[in-house]
Amino acid sequence: MVYQAYMDSLEKNQPPSDLSPGLLALWWDKKGDWGKAHDATQPGGQEADWVHAYLHRKEGDQGNASYWYNRSSKTKPSCSLDQEWENIVRALSTN
Repeated sequence: MVYQAYMDSLEKNQPPSDLSPGLLALWWDKKGDWGKAHDATQPGGQEADWVHAYLHRKEGDQGNASYWYNRSSKTKPSCSLDQEWENIVRALSTN
């Protein structure tokens, strides 16, 4: 999905049907539903694991976050959660 279309979709009540698990999880996270966001990462895979790591970092469970960053082959960032959210969305969407 194109980045701007993804951002525009956040104005709606339901996510687009064609989102990858990672983008779906981040969509629900932005809407304030951590549980749905976490559930969306459950198929696993590198992309979903990266978002899973972000979600546990946001939750404050740094040990669990570290585990998922390792699984996703990503380094835990030192940026804000908002910046990490945007960085992941940009990485997973097309421009």
